[in-house]
Amino acid sequence: MTTLQNVVEELNHLTGGRVLLHREQSKPQHPFVILKSSGIVGKEVLETPGLVYGDPKRPVKKLAVAMTLSEQDIELAAATGVDAIVAHHPIADGASSGGVTLRNYLDLYNIAVLELHEAFHGLHPGIPFLHGHRVHHADIHFGGKEGNVLYAGRTLPEIDVLGDILDRLDSFMGLEKDEMLLKTEQALRDSSSLIETSQVTKGRIVLGAKDSPTEHILHIFPHTGFTPEDLRQAKKQFPASDTVLASISRVPNHHALVQEARKLELNFIIGNCHVLEIFENGLPLAYALDYLLPEVEVVVFREKVVSFPLRQMGSPLLKEYAQQMAMQHLVKKVNV
Repeated sequence: MTTLQNVVEELNHLTGGRVLLHREQSKPQHPFVILKSSGIVGKEVLETPGLVYGDPKRPVKKLAVAMTLSEQDIELAAATGVDAIVAHHPIADGASSGGVTLRNYLDLYNIAVLELHEAFHGLHPGIPFLHGHRVHHADIHFGGKEGNVLYAGRTLPEIDVLGDILDRLDSFMGLEKDEMLLKTEQALRDSSSLIETSQVTKGRIVLGAKDSPTEHILHIFPHTGFTPEDLRQAKKQFPASDTVLASISRVPNHHALVQEARKLELNFIIGNCHVLEIFENGLPLAYALDYLLPEVEVVVFREKVVSFPLRQMGSPLLKEYAQQMAMQHLVKKVNV
């Protein structure tokens, strides 16, 4: 019988010892117990790789791998017999549990949760591989900043120009099926303005052209705090670099990183966005757990966010309900 403690031990095994084996371990001394804070009062969160909540002795028959825990994951887990969820991103009261306390929500459905964020980063070369290069230098705290990731790599033999990177991503991600699903939903709802994240955040070239040669890559992740100063330092450290590749997060065309890349005479290309990390990091983790825990059924939770024009969302009855609530109980108070 597989228990939660067995899951923790296998996570520790596949991360090379980065996981808290026991909750009572001294957290401040653990290198992957990291406080994440922007200085916004009351919004910091402490990453604790391993078991966040649940009885370590509890049996696990069905395990879900997710990116960001939310009430949607908790409800889906409860409805489908999932015993435990391994979330990639840090878990927090309220934010990860529909605005209520996490303990109450998880106790209601008897669901355990684990997390594995920075402790999972850098364990495999999959994200660079998907983007067409092989890493020769990796730093997960570039410039002395925790979580500020830089990969320096050289393109794979089949990658000659920037367009090859975009074509490769299209082939691996298979987003054409998502596009077909979106078009079907647009037709069913008679709303051509319906939008889904993965369809509007595809890769693009910011500096350079599809036929621009590329060989030496600086792969960055802007949301980790990577700055123009970091880019200058990276170019100095790897002078042969010809292309900046930004993935997971993206930047607008006028961003300071783009301006700095132009000064450094570098191409700038944007790859996969954050919503596709469930494929990049989630799937490898899920396959690893499936192999290491043969008695456990492993599933993957994928988030999809859709944007509706206000007056096209909901059934006629639901639209009428929403308008009544707004006008009779909300707007009315504003006008008093």
